[in-house]
Amino acid sequence: MKLKRMKGTVYKSTGSWYTVKTQDGEFYECRIKGKFRIQGIKSTNPIAVGDEVAFKIEQLGDDTVGTIHGIDDRKNYIIRKSVNLSKQTHIIAANLDQVFLLVTLNNPTTYTIFIDRFLATAEAYDIPAVLLFNKVDSYTIEELAEIKYLAELYRNVGYTCIGISAKSGKNVDKVKEMMVGKTSMFAGHSGAGKSTLVNALEPKLNLKTTEISGQHLQGQHTTTFAEMFDLDFGARIIDTPGIKGFGIVDMEKEEIGDYFPEFFKLKGNCKFNNCLHLDEPKCAVKEALENEEVAWSRYRSYVQMVTGEEENYRVDIHDVKK
Repeated sequence: MKLKRMKGTVYKSTGSWYTVKTQDGEFYECRIKGKFRIQGIKSTNPIAVGDEVAFKIEQLGDDTVGTIHGIDDRKNYIIRKSVNLSKQTHIIAANLDQVFLLVTLNNPTTYTIFIDRFLATAEAYDIPAVLLFNKVDSYTIEELAEIKYLAELYRNVGYTCIGISAKSGKNVDKVKEMMVGKTSMFAGHSGAGKSTLVNALEPKLNLKTTEISGQHLQGQHTTTFAEMFDLDFGARIIDTPGIKGFGIVDMEKEEIGDYFPEFFKLKGNCKFNNCLHLDEPKCAVKEALENEEVAWSRYRSYVQMVTGEEENYRVDIHDVKK
């Protein structure tokens, strides 16, 4: 029985098995040591796609078995709280250069609270985020106007927003240019078109896609586990399962405003240093809100997050002007 120590990057996680790629380009199927799960990592998955790990491989007869025994410090990661199991957290991916969030007006609807929670989490972990407004080829003139309004809202905050069609290929080249030389994660609801977009970027991957369920207008889960792919144009992409909700993790209410860039710029003008922008007098954020310099939809998302209210999907793209 030979024992060999190696290092590599996690490319796929199924919860019990991890596919690890070495610098030599070889892939190994690995498990983790049991005690790994109790080293203070409060997550359903102590190791995530994108992690740099140390592992040992053993030759047991005809089988090569890998055991992960160490994990390098993460540059960053995207983490969410499960909507159904509120005590459980899940690290979606680690060591990212940027994240792309796919947004759709309908089939399925991407609600602004979901967008804002995702963006705040990316801000908290210092990960650049880009909004991709997908399926622009399928919208009516009125729906396109709503998309343009929303994109302008987030551009004013400072986010890059691109209207795309994964199906027709519109602006896919723009996305590709932004990905070269980087590790990017694609996220969004099931049916938002993540796998279709990855296939448009790299057709040979031929990821499985499914049409929207006509009965409930929701996407079917086609990506079961997060998985990283090396693309021919010098990029790495992490495709993730559809996310239904996005519970925030480990954020103190005093710091949430710092993850809304437009609020962070104004906080120095508030009367109180510890202003939560709720009921305090002479609050610069509330004044900007009344002057329509801050979007009401963003403020409503912020209040839900600060008060600890669970995701409330009453406010959607159609309501952002109200």
